[in-house]
Amino acid sequence: MNQQKLSTAVAAIILGASASQALAAENETATLTDALTSGEVGVNLRYRVEHVEQDAIDDIAIASTLRTRLNWTSGRYRGFDVLLEMDNVSEIGNDNYNSTVNGNTEYPVVADPQGTEVNQAYVKYSGSNSKIIVGRQRINLDGQRFIGGVGWRQNEQTYDGLRYQFGGEGQLQLDYSYIYNVNRIFGEDSPQSDLDGDIQLLHASYPLAEKHQLSAFFYNLDLDNAASFAARTFGAAYRGDFALFAAELSYARQEDIGSNPSDFAADYYLAEISAPLGPVKGKLGYEVLGSDSGVGFSTPLATLHKFQGYTDQFLQTPADGIEDLYLGAKLELAGGDLGITYHSFTANEGSADYGTEWNISYGHKFNDTFSALVKYASYDAEDYSTDTDKLWLMLTAKF
Repeated sequence: MNQQKLSTAVAAIILGASASQALAAENETATLTDALTSGEVGVNLRYRVEHVEQDAIDDIAIASTLRTRLNWTSGRYRGFDVLLEMDNVSEIGNDNYNSTVNGNTEYPVVADPQGTEVNQAYVKYSGSNSKIIVGRQRINLDGQRFIGGVGWRQNEQTYDGLRYQFGGEGQLQLDYSYIYNVNRIFGEDSPQSDLDGDIQLLHASYPLAEKHQLSAFFYNLDLDNAASFAARTFGAAYRGDFALFAAELSYARQEDIGSNPSDFAADYYLAEISAPLGPVKGKLGYEVLGSDSGVGFSTPLATLHKFQGYTDQFLQTPADGIEDLYLGAKLELAGGDLGITYHSFTANEGSADYGTEWNISYGHKFNDTFSALVKYASYDAEDYSTDTDKLWLMLTAKF
């Protein structure tokens, strides 16, 4: 049924785009053969060691993995081009970690299972002021707080469906997606591999003035195989740069839909300010994922590793919600970027003190091909989870 809905949506959008827009001529090839033979091949290698020490588990996890990504993008013909991308994740050395599918449950979880799969495969149509993408694709919206690709993990999260984008820089932009399947980070061998259902993502943004952006969003997740995440989320966000500081404000409301067994309506708030303090860029933020009737505001399609601490203690929002007060700083150092952030976590309902966390990272880009990253996170538990320390060493090569 989902496939039929997708076909109808594709036809409607393509007809509308064809009637209202001329094809973009930039980078066009003369023939279909030219488009296929003038394509570009890309290779991305990412090697990472992840070390996890968790109080509740005796053994220390050490995951040594290599992600190999191969992609091919065709030339453009009559506004159309094609992308194919394959990912392989391989263990290098031992498997002393719980990948969620390898059965090594005596170790802490490092969700980077081995495997090979199609990461992206789509056809794209580019008009003069719009794009249509049909197939498996990457979708990142509004900083990835609600919709993202979880690009930190070796196996990326991608989306099967249709996406329509209208508008360009400095004007109203509309972004609509109909998704019938989400390919999650756990790999094809996991029972958690997919989220199926009727998923509709609508995002709009408008420049209020130079360096001031207002966006609104409506995300409807009518999920078939994860009923507890079936919800409708709508809200708005503002981002602006002033003379001395930058600010971000966001609000969202979430309600149960479909087969969700819970009846709830929870709120989300974010207020963040950042400013340069000499060579340091400081940041102060306060984020709230609320709770109602014992159900926390959830963001199952977000790039969760970016938020609420690198140790990933809050991938699922606690039943009493969560409040995250954080203070961070960034500094250019020795040709790279040093970042430090402190988080204080408390419950949104009740008086529970969840704990605190320190995050430290240093990334260095040597040239257009090679880069490296070192990252450390330490969570000090109080009323939630257990003390956890994580260390990452990562090398990336792009060709």
